[in-house]
Amino acid sequence: MAYVVSLTQFEGPLDLLLHLINQAKVDIKDIFVSEITEQYLASMQGVNELDMDTASEFLQMAAMLLEIKSRSLLPRPPVPEDPDAETPEQALIRRLEEYKLYKESAGRMKEFEKAALNAFSKLPEEYPLPPQPVELTGLTLDGLVRALERIIQRRARENEPGGRVFRSINRDRFTIEQCVYNLTERLKSGPVLFSDMLSVEVTKNEVVSYFSALLEMLKLGRLHVVQEQIFDDILILPGQRSDDSNGERESADSDAAGEEG
Repeated sequence: MAYVVSLTQFEGPLDLLLHLINQAKVDIKDIFVSEITEQYLASMQGVNELDMDTASEFLQMAAMLLEIKSRSLLPRPPVPEDPDAETPEQALIRRLEEYKLYKESAGRMKEFEKAALNAFSKLPEEYPLPPQPVELTGLTLDGLVRALERIIQRRARENEPGGRVFRSINRDRFTIEQCVYNLTERLKSGPVLFSDMLSVEVTKNEVVSYFSALLEMLKLGRLHVVQEQIFDDILILPGQRSDDSNGERESADSDAAGEEG
């Protein structure tokens, strides 16, 4: 059964040559006396599957192998003028050895990547850093003594009565939930002015909380408000305006029906 090779499985002609060498288990330097050239030429049957650029790379390599094969069958040419110049055989062997080295390195890096995916480490900022060196220049012993005296004097002034300023943070007495509850209970007795909901010693937090509660209840349709002019007091009424208007229309329709009857 013939050995079938699909060219689309390889990244280039060097990849295909290296695959054939590994399959034949020969040394790279012995490819010209083995059947690698014939196997490579046989694999060119699938070159039509490739695009023009990729196919030209495989065909160029095939032409190079045929040239090297013919050079081995024909009499040796005279020695070139430059003895250090590479022959086509040496150039191809060097390219194959370099490609093999790159491919093996890429395989090892793949293994490192897989191993790194199973490893977990702390973030760099979690590691304690060594203390940074501090260089103090232009300081004298007298200057340090005077700085210490100023610190002691400042601490003494702070410990004196009235030296420190204490500030207290009071807990909010009004929440939106509590204001919603207060408005709901107050509206059970009828309409109410917004100012009547506020305490005598009103605070900014109280006004904001009640106004937020008012907006929330308006959104839910649990009340409606009336304000005649800008900056006038707000009259808060229970229920929706649409419900009241519908009720008035229904009452008017029933009265008209009674008159007709």
